[in-house]
Amino acid sequence: MPRFKLTIEYDGTGYAGWQRQDNGPSIQAAVEAALKAYCQTDIIVYVAGRTDAGVHALGQVAHADIPRNDPPEVVANALNALLRPHPIAVISAARAPDDFHARFSAIERAYEYRIANRRAPLALELDRAWWISHELDADAMHDAAQVLVGRHDFTSFRAVACQADSPVRSIDELTVTRQGQDIVIRTRARSFLHHQVRNIVGTLKAVGDGKWTRADVAAALAARDRSKAGQTAPACGLYLISVKYPSAQI
Repeated sequence: MPRFKLTIEYDGTGYAGWQRQDNGPSIQAAVEAALKAYCQTDIIVYVAGRTDAGVHALGQVAHADIPRNDPPEVVANALNALLRPHPIAVISAARAPDDFHARFSAIERAYEYRIANRRAPLALELDRAWWISHELDADAMHDAAQVLVGRHDFTSFRAVACQADSPVRSIDELTVTRQGQDIVIRTRARSFLHHQVRNIVGTLKAVGDGKWTRADVAAALAARDRSKAGQTAPACGLYLISVKYPSAQI
């Protein structure tokens, strides 16, 4: 049965997250319903990262075994037609080798977090950024963020209910830049803990407020205690940007 890699974009507002849930609509349920309508059979979709409720994606990656030998562009077009009116789009489809797995084959995930740092409230971008009306010091935030780059125990920055076997992760990049009235936080790593990015952003926001310093962030990291780090930033500002795979595989 042909395996397809699907690159998916979605607005997570109003959804209970990627994973199928009993308490609300999910991205997974919508994609699987479209696949069932297309193939007339139940198909499970496996994803690179199970985004939380309200989190968006520009380059989520999933795979599915589809019992049709249609060209990839036909698969993408069919799914997009069947996904309407959901704010979900299959950006591209590609044939993948049988051993490709959207989650376990991934070697890097990249996220972006957007803070709308302006006096005026949001109108067009409501639920797509964290609105903070007072000015933040983006340079101080970037400097403090460098404490977190590298391999560390991120217990202070993961959700209390995180089910990962180990709190140790390696962050390859963490940058904070001001782009006009936006502050953009970008990060790359092989994998992330539950709420890790949002907890980092919430901590860096305290630095931007002038309430925390680089040394405070280092102390929070060393404490290995969730209560010692900052708040969890709202889901609305978080975007899964891309997922990287070995070039030899796909």
